[in-house]
Amino acid sequence: MALSRLLLLCMVASEVWDAETKPIDFVCNRAARRVLNIVAEMESALSDCNAVMTLSTSVQLPCTELHVASWEDKSYQERRGDIIASLRLLIEGVKVMRALSTPGCGTSLLQRLENNINNYLVILTHLQLSGPVETPSLSCVPLRSQSLTTVLLRYNQLISGKLERFMINMEDRCPHK
Repeated sequence: MALSRLLLLCMVASEVWDAETKPIDFVCNRAARRVLNIVAEMESALSDCNAVMTLSTSVQLPCTELHVASWEDKSYQERRGDIIASLRLLIEGVKVMRALSTPGCGTSLLQRLENNINNYLVILTHLQLSGPVETPSLSCVPLRSQSLTTVLLRYNQLISGKLERFMINMEDRCPHK
């Protein structure tokens, strides 16, 4: 079990390195995007380590609702800004949770979550888009939760919803298309 997690970590690290140096490669590689989404693994690890699923403080949740018609009307810059704002909101909450947690399995999961969110932020902020630069802004009033399970669920919804749709919309920029 530990060996398989180490192998997965190495695979993710190698994919992130490629994506960090060439964000368009991340856009063009659906397999790399699937590998980087570690929420299912984190949910499993959360139950394996019997970590406390209720946090000592509530965390603002990312904006995950997606109204397709209005999303499609936004520029690439606006879409990216929406996703970046949600990721930044979430990572700040994760940092606070981690700082208030006692060392252990739950803290290491929060560290992994923080690192994973950072990976997405690096990719998105280095992705070259034409047009005016938009200031990242949220598309909703964020809800709050003290449940780590809910935090992971909303993070997964953001990654597999808005972020994945954004990547699919960007695939026309891939060299092989």
